[in-house]
Amino acid sequence: MNRGLSKAFVDELKTIWKDEGVIIFFILVPMLYPLLYSWIYTNEVVREVPVAVVDLSHSDMSRDFIRKFDASPDTRIACYCNSLDEAKDAIGRQDAFGVIYFPTDFQTNIMRMEQSRVSVFCDMSFMLYYKAIFQTATAVAGDINSKIQIERAGNWTNREDEITTKPLDYEEVQSFNTTGGYGNFIIPGVLMLIIQQTLLLGIGLIGGTRRERMSRMPGINALHTTTARPEGNAATAGTDNNTSLQPAASTITDIIGRALCYFMIYTIMGAYIILAVPQMFGFTSLLKPVTTLCFMLPYLLACIFFSMTVACFIRYRENVILLVVFTSVPLLFISGVSWPQSAIPDFWQWFSYLFPSTFGIRGFVRMNTMGALLADIKPEYITLWIQAVVYFTTTCILYRRRAKA
Repeated sequence: MNRGLSKAFVDELKTIWKDEGVIIFFILVPMLYPLLYSWIYTNEVVREVPVAVVDLSHSDMSRDFIRKFDASPDTRIACYCNSLDEAKDAIGRQDAFGVIYFPTDFQTNIMRMEQSRVSVFCDMSFMLYYKAIFQTATAVAGDINSKIQIERAGNWTNREDEITTKPLDYEEVQSFNTTGGYGNFIIPGVLMLIIQQTLLLGIGLIGGTRRERMSRMPGINALHTTTARPEGNAATAGTDNNTSLQPAASTITDIIGRALCYFMIYTIMGAYIILAVPQMFGFTSLLKPVTTLCFMLPYLLACIFFSMTVACFIRYRENVILLVVFTSVPLLFISGVSWPQSAIPDFWQWFSYLFPSTFGIRGFVRMNTMGALLADIKPEYITLWIQAVVYFTTTCILYRRRAKA
């Protein structure tokens, strides 16, 4: 058993070392892809979003609004337009991503003690731009409203002014993701998905290569070879039951040996991805060593055996690349990290349970961003162990059937 396990481990390591494609997906992609993704989102928030202004009021109050809006770090006035149509053209050219519109009666209505409006138009194809423009406009409008209230209240003290503008005091405190940045929001989930997808790519390439070789050499067994026995040999007749169990044991030994090889590689790569990369770019990390170690163990095993199961259906090396490219973005969406889990349709929620990344992302985000302990992510932790056992079983079944073919 130990000799077979060691042989399977060494043979798989040699296979990886001789295959440039596998080395790329096992070593280079996990090293470089997280760096690229993290570097893209290093700024965390967008700044100086260009906005067009249509000021038909030409009043002191509209100019005051524009000055404060332009002074914000999130937005800047890119151009002044004479009409909304002209402003829409500016958005079409991407000279601006939003429009601030002041009607002709903007200040007149306020002077008449009537409510006035400022219209804000945003390019909704960029959610971060929309957030910056809308929040800045709301903040400036609130500041101007406060000054108008103070001027008309006739108060004598500053305390009275505070009560007039803010009768119910409140303080906004962000519980998690205190930077409010997009990088801290999305990167933890992406890092866990990279682990699964690169494992699937590498193991799928190995499986596809073996299937191609077997198709060129029919009759060759990829897992083990058997020796023909002469019929009627009394000396060997009594050992038939034992020898019938040897192929099954050999299959399990082969699978465990290969899995240990992948696990050894991704113990190092996984530590680099989830520990080193966030530190390089200053992302928030509340991971605790023991909790992280306990959680990553079933996640890596589930990803490995899931990839080995899928690899049994890979006929050609190129197929796995198409599979991963097609599934990466949907898997991130249905994991519940970029779209609320409660808003995902039931069918897609059940479908997401097939993939280790779903529970790996959910558990890791809570550990990394919220400082969750193992007891806080018990459902995800248990499910990953169940997936590891289930996919190990399916791998054994599929390898066994392929060995009999």
